[in-house]
Amino acid sequence: MSNKALSFKRPEANLSSLELLAAEFSNTDAAIAEIARLSAVQTLPRGAIHMISDIHGEDKKLRHVINNASGTLRPIVEHMFGDTMDRETLKEFLTITFYPAEVTEQLEQTLTDPLELKAYARKILNPQFELLRHLMANYSLKLATELLPVDFKNLLWEILHAPTREHGNEFVEAIIDELQRQGRLLHLIHIVGRLIRNLAVDELIIGGDCWDRGPRGDRVVDYLRLQPNVSFIWGNHDALWIGAALGNDALICTALRVSLRYRRISQLDEGYSIPMTPLEHLAREVYANDPAEFFMPKGSGMRPKELVARMQKAIAVMQFKLEGQLIERNPQWQLDHRRLMHRIDLDNGTIEIDGVVYELRDKRLPTVDPEHPYTLTTEEQDCLDRLKGSFLSSQKMREQVRYMVGHGSMYLQRGDCLIFHGCVPVDTEGKFLDLEIDGQALSGKALFEEIEVVVRRALEQRKTPDLDFLWYLWCGPLSPLFGKDRIATLERDLIADKTPHRENKDPYFDLIHEAGFCSQVLEAFGADPEQGLIVNGHVPVKLKQGESPIKRSGKAITIDGAFSEAYGDHGYTLVLEPGRIVLAEHHHFESMESAIKDGVDIVPKTQEIRVFDTPQQTKDTERGQRIKYRMMELNRLIEAYRSNRLHEQ
Repeated sequence: MSNKALSFKRPEANLSSLELLAAEFSNTDAAIAEIARLSAVQTLPRGAIHMISDIHGEDKKLRHVINNASGTLRPIVEHMFGDTMDRETLKEFLTITFYPAEVTEQLEQTLTDPLELKAYARKILNPQFELLRHLMANYSLKLATELLPVDFKNLLWEILHAPTREHGNEFVEAIIDELQRQGRLLHLIHIVGRLIRNLAVDELIIGGDCWDRGPRGDRVVDYLRLQPNVSFIWGNHDALWIGAALGNDALICTALRVSLRYRRISQLDEGYSIPMTPLEHLAREVYANDPAEFFMPKGSGMRPKELVARMQKAIAVMQFKLEGQLIERNPQWQLDHRRLMHRIDLDNGTIEIDGVVYELRDKRLPTVDPEHPYTLTTEEQDCLDRLKGSFLSSQKMREQVRYMVGHGSMYLQRGDCLIFHGCVPVDTEGKFLDLEIDGQALSGKALFEEIEVVVRRALEQRKTPDLDFLWYLWCGPLSPLFGKDRIATLERDLIADKTPHRENKDPYFDLIHEAGFCSQVLEAFGADPEQGLIVNGHVPVKLKQGESPIKRSGKAITIDGAFSEAYGDHGYTLVLEPGRIVLAEHHHFESMESAIKDGVDIVPKTQEIRVFDTPQQTKDTERGQRIKYRMMELNRLIEAYRSNRLHEQ
């Protein structure tokens, strides 16, 4: 049946945008009611936004930080129930709030007595519902409804409104009795616990670098995909894994090399179904007698460390060759000085870098042909072909990369915060530097936005120039995700002299201590140059050396707090609340088992960064801007109805 509201007396181009809106609000009263509802929503407190950066594969720690809402749930629970719960009950309630699935799974096995189960359910569910009501008060009814699990939506609404009924306790008891009879009582506790966590954080922003160094980057992305509202800012390690997943040869080798260096092989073979057999075969056949003493992996694992070292060396040499090929086919980047393999003198055991000759500490390079130093041997090419096939056929990797690209961007603005991973490439005077993309020289905001175009295009088309550009994002001198003049992997692997190991940072990292420069960056990206705050990750804050995450300018902050154990095992969450911005500093997380069994928690140290004179409302946010636009469109619809240019239904 056609919708009469979509018919109009005469065709007008400016009415076409109202067609879908008219289908949803088919008369004036419906549109007016929606405007009134949205006007009320605009007055609600802005939702809490949590920003975490540089997770680097630490899946268990990330999971706990998400589960306890970066430490913000505990004080709410203690405030609400501290006077009515004893210490053990409070700990028990917090544990099931943080780990509802795991705790209820254990209780399924241990809590078998019906009376004990019912008593436990009353003890947990009543405060759960009270906490749920408290958190839902900050949400519009429509948004809160969207967060409710579909199968239990109607039941939960009934329970949440039960206290207003004349026989509230009897009403809830009837629900508990039936769920117990059906064996689903603990499941209700589970889903309410998960809903509490989801309501505690309106948006989770990941500031880049989900993979590398930590044990399971695949599980990091898996868990993030389970969260209701996640946005990504891409980091250079994300560019590395996106490019590897899409088939860039050099990035495949790099991802493998880093995984082998830190013995993170399980994320490849278990997580992504990428077997190491081809590389292991190459190492055994070609590097069988090589001690590979300068490639010894960190940590421990099932494979002999000597074998892992040979595997790492084999893939590193392949990486260096393939990077040389990639640089040669992209002369616009002017990186010929970083093609290093032809500068190796095997006869003398030396290498020339930037005009200086250094002795090689490892002179065993059996696959390097001095006449063709960038050509893979037959054995190397066969190994690469097999590994590449595994990367391209990994369904899980493909799904994760598509999710990250679909939910990701180069920068975001939330309130006063301008968020991006690394830097804005500049010279020593603070002038934005150009990078050529698709024949255009771009800088600043235009550069960031064009990079997004290339990344999304690479996902869909997988053309070589775009995949090569992902390599440049990983380690190119003018990459906003990298911010150094070079990545000195070859130098660190093959040269004992530390002089060529140095990687010089972009001047940006010094200039963000100056308020004027920060104002320049904020204004260029459309943020408030006076009140704005630049939020970066990428460079770990040296907490042990007393370094502060807040820059001297007071207008920039680094939230890479060395989340990964390999970097320092700390980490930050920047929390945007209606009335303030808070930095939460995390510490070592023992294990999920100790959290469940002993109630071990990460209770972060917090520091207020900004306090607002007036608490921010939804109207002050990006969501508020979208609502404002929708209200304008609804007013246009009302005007069209009243002028009879559109017919009401």
